[in-house]
Amino acid sequence: MNENNSIYGIWKDWRLHVLVLLTVIVTELIGTHKIPVGPGVILLLPMLYALIIGLILYFTPVVKEKQSINAEPIIVLGVALLLAKIGVIIGPSLPDVIAAGPALILQELGNLGTIFLALPVAVWLGLKREAIGMTHSVAREPNVGLIMDKFGIGSPEGRGVMAVYIFGTVFGAVFMGLISGFLATVTPLNPLSFAMASGVGSGSMMAAASGSLVAAFPDMEDKILAFAGASNLLSLSTGLWVSIFVALPLTEKLYSVLTRGKTESTK
Repeated sequence: MNENNSIYGIWKDWRLHVLVLLTVIVTELIGTHKIPVGPGVILLLPMLYALIIGLILYFTPVVKEKQSINAEPIIVLGVALLLAKIGVIIGPSLPDVIAAGPALILQELGNLGTIFLALPVAVWLGLKREAIGMTHSVAREPNVGLIMDKFGIGSPEGRGVMAVYIFGTVFGAVFMGLISGFLATVTPLNPLSFAMASGVGSGSMMAAASGSLVAAFPDMEDKILAFAGASNLLSLSTGLWVSIFVALPLTEKLYSVLTRGKTESTK
């Protein structure tokens, strides 16, 4: 195995660790800032600054391809530690999570919103079958695997799902972090409803969204993290089945209805 791709090579990459350490120090020094917008507030968290700094550094000579490759498994490790912490928090809050029962289970149906909201827009913009891969879900890893297995990586559907996957990876956490804190402070809905909504099957998106909610409602930290973690776990465990049996067939059917009478190229 190439040293750059081995665990030893990753931990030996001093440039990567120095960049991460400096980024953490800078973002923590900046701290959390609140921007009032009407009756609500937009929370700017250190995680948001870290994402922006990392994105900027990626396009500079400071970060080379070696650091980019070595950072991938470390991200997985970081998310695993986050999920372990959430698992510990869920335990004492389990009665509250169970009490929410049907709401947590039915929240998976909320992911179907991407079909009814985004698919008509995609078709209106002139996208072909790429729209099926793009809009059948929020396009996280299980959904990418589903599209690749059914249509293939070089298919229009495969190109669509990968486009949304990449976009969500780069901007998803930023968007979730900003929108969750703002909506939770500007609407009369219970913050725990937004905690449940933050569990879309992505650890980074959930962390950003729940982090904003905790910053806005620090006295509810344990409950927010418990509901977000349980929601995310359900999205990971049930989301693929919903996509297989409901979302993807529904997207294909709705796409055929929206494009009926139009000349379409499947290439």
